[in-house]
Amino acid sequence: MRTIKGPGLFLSQFISDQPPFNCLEGLAAWAAGLGYQALQIPCHNKAIFDLPRAAESQTYCDEIRGMLAEHGLVISELSTHLEGQLIAVHPAYDAAFDGFAPAHLRGNAGARQAWAAQTLRQAAAASSRLGLTAHATFSGALAWPYFYPWPPHNAALLEDAFDELARRWRPLLDTFDQHGVDLCYEIHPGEDLHDGATFERFLHKVDNHPRCNMLYDPSHLLLQHIDYLAWLDIYHSRIKAFHVKDAEFRSNGRSGVYGGYQPWIDRAGRFRSPGDGQVDFNTIFSKLAQYDYPGWAVLEWECCLKEGETGAREGSEFIRRHIIPVSARAFDDFAAGSGVRQ
Repeated sequence: MRTIKGPGLFLSQFISDQPPFNCLEGLAAWAAGLGYQALQIPCHNKAIFDLPRAAESQTYCDEIRGMLAEHGLVISELSTHLEGQLIAVHPAYDAAFDGFAPAHLRGNAGARQAWAAQTLRQAAAASSRLGLTAHATFSGALAWPYFYPWPPHNAALLEDAFDELARRWRPLLDTFDQHGVDLCYEIHPGEDLHDGATFERFLHKVDNHPRCNMLYDPSHLLLQHIDYLAWLDIYHSRIKAFHVKDAEFRSNGRSGVYGGYQPWIDRAGRFRSPGDGQVDFNTIFSKLAQYDYPGWAVLEWECCLKEGETGAREGSEFIRRHIIPVSARAFDDFAAGSGVRQ
């Protein structure tokens, strides 16, 4: 067993145009002051992290690592959630996701997808230069509009959708393999990989690719009424990244899992800061320690009630309290010798 690394912080929700949140060094100093030891860095904001440069320049990567080290920080993972989404966009969601691409590509689905694939390739190269072993992303979705069995499921349509999803991702998985980096899909509603059945279906389509792994976020499983603890027993060998995010589901008489198109504050299922929701993190951290999870515990702050900087401050201590320093020996080793009297 090994001790989980942490606490780490996903930066996306904290970036702004105001200091110290408008540059990586400012964010690093702020996060270090809250006790974080690692940052998960999104790749869509060049002012924070220049991904094309990182993919080409070892000097730039060494400068980033050196600057973070001055604050006692490392990088846990890079993130291409927005770019991964653009690998596969059903036409029904074309307008909703078009803004994830650079302005000159908007309205051109083919060019947008090609740009997203190139960005993923750059992320693989940059991760390698930075000495990282895991990368966080989304799968995108071609079948998501058909997640509910009405109109009745069209088996051929769904098969085609997963065939195409695998066709788009397989060369990218090979690229990540060449760079020695695991590609970790966040299992998330709105993505074709949104539960265990869909992850397994995709994994089969990419021939059980060794770099096809997952980012475990229990909040998205709780809100789907999936047993997020049994998930660890089933999929622990494929879990290479971990978001610490809480959620709660408060059953009521007006709406349910699908949310009724309501804002987060009014939904039956909603995200909360760690410790304020219903996720059993004590058991999660225990199981991850038991299964020798190799990565970081990274806070992703999303809460419909609590202010973000408060959530970040409390989240650092929350993760620190839950990390189990694993033992190097069994508690009953003292009694294992042959000279022990019965």
